[in-house]
Amino acid sequence: MILTSALSGTAAISSTEEAMTVLDLLMKGGVIMIPIVLLSLISFYIFIERLAYINRSTVITKGLLPAVTSEIRSGNSNNALVHARNSQAAVGRILESGIEKIGKPLGEVERNIETATNLEITRMEKNTGYLGIIASVAPMLGFIGTISGVIKIFYNISLADNISIGLIAGGLYQKMICSGAGLIVGVLAYAGYHYLQLKIDRYLIRLQESLIQFLKAV
Repeated sequence: MILTSALSGTAAISSTEEAMTVLDLLMKGGVIMIPIVLLSLISFYIFIERLAYINRSTVITKGLLPAVTSEIRSGNSNNALVHARNSQAAVGRILESGIEKIGKPLGEVERNIETATNLEITRMEKNTGYLGIIASVAPMLGFIGTISGVIKIFYNISLADNISIGLIAGGLYQKMICSGAGLIVGVLAYAGYHYLQLKIDRYLIRLQESLIQFLKAV
């Protein structure tokens, strides 16, 4: 029992020291670390929020399209409209835009569907452009932090009139933290942006297959 308590206490101290070490490293990066950390939080929020919205909107219920096409072939466009409106996903709203134009020329139906599709894709891509901006800005902020650190090192050398490894290495490793943090945030934002785009592109392929079946029924 005593041994278990001692081990748990040692683990807690170790985790606390590790957390303090990471915090110390971030603090040593200087003022430029503040915008880098803010950009990391913003990119994380945008990615999670957009991922949840895209996952919710890109659901294509298996029974939806057969039910809609069956009602259309039977001449019950009102029932087909009810099925489409009961769907909370993007495909339901797109099908609804097409069903509302049934009885008019096929070209007008297609244009209405295309407009609704573009609108849904625009909604999915909302704010994802910020991830691309962060992917470009974060590494540059890190580079600026490193350059400012190097300038400070040479300034200190000029004041001390002495070149020592400790003076150079200490300042450099602190400012390289900015470069490392900026690159990590940039890479994660870049990967998140393209992952979301990939999910949207895959959904478009499945959506086009569904809309072709719908237009055949019309």
